[in-house]
Amino acid sequence: QVQLVESGGGLVQAGGSLRLSCAASGRTISYLHMAWFRQAPGKEPEFAAAISGSSAWTFYADSVKGRFTIARDNAKNTLYLQMNSLKPEDTAVYHCAAGDRASIFFNDYDYWGQGTQVTVSS
Repeated sequence: QVQLVESGGGLVQAGGSLRLSCAASGRTISYLHMAWFRQAPGKEPEFAAAISGSSAWTFYADSVKGRFTIARDNAKNTLYLQMNSLKPEDTAVYHCAAGDRASIFFNDYDYWGQGTQVTVSS
């Protein structure tokens, strides 16, 4: 089992930045693909970014490409999401996920965190 705990969310003005962290415990995540999803009220989870176990590749949704950067530190068992140039439409609960498959679909991941709220004011 893998437990994931997100942190770093908060309230920020449009144009600002936030850095989210996802701390993993239970076992090493170095062999797992990881991703960030976000969920706005009343909507399905939306894929934001994914990264392979070795950080050899990353993949972004068009809505965040060029503004968000996903990274991981396997020595610290931690996943990150650097978010720049934030927009009000980025407001959501951000969840990290881990699994054996690389996917943009949240159902394909085996482990989920509870999420951290990001609110961007205009």
